[in-house]
Amino acid sequence: MFRQLFTALRSVKHIDADFAKLEQMLEHTHWMFDQAVAVLERAVDAASVQDALYERDIKVNKLEREIRGDLVRHLSINPGKDVAACLTLMSIAKDAERIGDYCKGVFEVGRFFTQPFEVEAYQAPVDQLRAEVSGLFDTTRRLFSESDRSRARETLRIIADIKKRCDRINTQLLRESDSLGTPEAVAYSLLARHFKRVAAHLGNICTAVFSDVERLDFMPKKGSIDVHPGDADRSP
Repeated sequence: MFRQLFTALRSVKHIDADFAKLEQMLEHTHWMFDQAVAVLERAVDAASVQDALYERDIKVNKLEREIRGDLVRHLSINPGKDVAACLTLMSIAKDAERIGDYCKGVFEVGRFFTQPFEVEAYQAPVDQLRAEVSGLFDTTRRLFSESDRSRARETLRIIADIKKRCDRINTQLLRESDSLGTPEAVAYSLLARHFKRVAAHLGNICTAVFSDVERLDFMPKKGSIDVHPGDADRSP
């Protein structure tokens, strides 16, 4: 689907620029995620990156609005033309914008939870998850530009596993609520939730590589390109 989308809209000058804007959105949110993680790890002080991080989020929001506006104008001028391609591009832009919100959430955990993370049973899997989620940004950008269907399906399987592991952390926290302090338990729970949502929205972008517009945000079943409902969060 994405290769067809790219071919259909690449010849439209103002829409062609929107592809570059989408890549900018992913670059900005990747930077936001890594800076938020650096705050979590106490590698940088929250105050030193806060303004820059929120400024990046504003840029991401502005780019999403610009893309949406370009697509609406294109459809208004060319009714019935490129509808599926424009809807796909609009959906991808919305997912990229939502990632910025969850990156802010990761940052805020690091900003407000100032105690050390000390429970190895949670810290080790959380550390592994945030490293894997950070790596997904570059993978998604490559898939976005190369339309590699096989790599997209494999990436979605990886994302499905990440989401399961995030759920496992929260399940364990609920079952062992007395084994660690409330603030640290809340911090771990929020991080698992935010990492899951970032991964899910990156996964939604990956589905554009091989899905029709009506199947966007649906994840492929293992070993096939059939789909079942994904769980991307569209709430504010």
